[in-house]
Amino acid sequence: MPVVAARTYALATGAVAAGTSGYVVAAVLGGIAVRFDVTIAAAGQVITAFALAYAVGSPLLAVATAGLERRALLVAALLVTALGNLGAACAPDFGLLLAARVVTACGAALTTPAATAVAASLHPSGTRARAMAVVTGGLTAATMLGVPAGRAVAGWGGYRAAFVLAAVLCVVAAVVIRVAVPAVPAGPALGLRQRVEALADRRVRWLLAVSLLACLATFSVYGYLDPLLTAGSAPWLLLAYGIGGMLGNLLGGLAADRCGPRVPLLVALGGCATVLALLPSALASPVGAVLALAGWGALFWAFNPPLFALLVEVCPERAGVLLALNGSAIYLGIAGAGVLGGAVVGMASVQIVPLVGALLGGLALLVAAGAPSPARIPRQPA
Repeated sequence: MPVVAARTYALATGAVAAGTSGYVVAAVLGGIAVRFDVTIAAAGQVITAFALAYAVGSPLLAVATAGLERRALLVAALLVTALGNLGAACAPDFGLLLAARVVTACGAALTTPAATAVAASLHPSGTRARAMAVVTGGLTAATMLGVPAGRAVAGWGGYRAAFVLAAVLCVVAAVVIRVAVPAVPAGPALGLRQRVEALADRRVRWLLAVSLLACLATFSVYGYLDPLLTAGSAPWLLLAYGIGGMLGNLLGGLAADRCGPRVPLLVALGGCATVLALLPSALASPVGAVLALAGWGALFWAFNPPLFALLVEVCPERAGVLLALNGSAIYLGIAGAGVLGGAVVGMASVQIVPLVGALLGGLALLVAAGAPSPARIPRQPA
């Protein structure tokens, strides 16, 4: 394996660790509710705390750490994420668990963007996009490997074991990056105002709304998936979702390159909404459950590459800033999903959550269908 490619995969381990740290709660939500004697809806706010801290903290922490050498920043961020996971495993009460998740989110909010930027800096222009895709694919790998593994270890060690596993992954990733990746100087510093001024462009706002709604739809269901799955089959079904996500991420990128991004985006969003609508009935059958989880993972993760491509079309020279804003939109959607899913569970039942997700997925499809094309309208603020 060429040295640069090895470094890129080393950086991807950071995304796997950060992604596992964020998503693993979905695999152990029931155990958290039992341990702290709270409802499933209340336990879901652990997801909200992480996602909201990530969405708000990402731009603020990026500004605060702009002058730091990138490899050192990555190692430090992963160690902070590990400490947050250990804090969650040891938290004696629900309030401290929420606080630990905020710490975890701050570390994760620095890890993935920094790893992606370092991967781009290590590659010439003709291979940068593929290098960034390898790193961001680590988030998908987290759903395929990290979350099912978390559910599996929680089967014998309780929810605490899942958080400990996430902490171990963070430490391993920190060591791998420290050994395999060279020191990378900090790039030009951008202030917070420069990072958010892109929101003045209505095309950007429209596309970010699609991201927010799509994540609200999927994660309102994914976050409350644990109570919907039977204990014995849950790790395998989560693995099916993760495998589907890996394939969907790849196919979404290929389709966007070959057909342009708009059609693959609409197909992925429409398919995802359809699967969510059918999910309650599909889970009644072992085969149906596997197909539904795999299809859902594939369609949801397939929407990301074409949406990224549309964002970059808006202003290629500011692609990094636009993708960072999209990351905040994603985690705002995840934060809202925790609140929404909890409200639905509290007022109705967990069985209704997939139907609500399907409605939101349909709304994301409508917004995407009406989004102005970056190539057809002047580049100016609304």
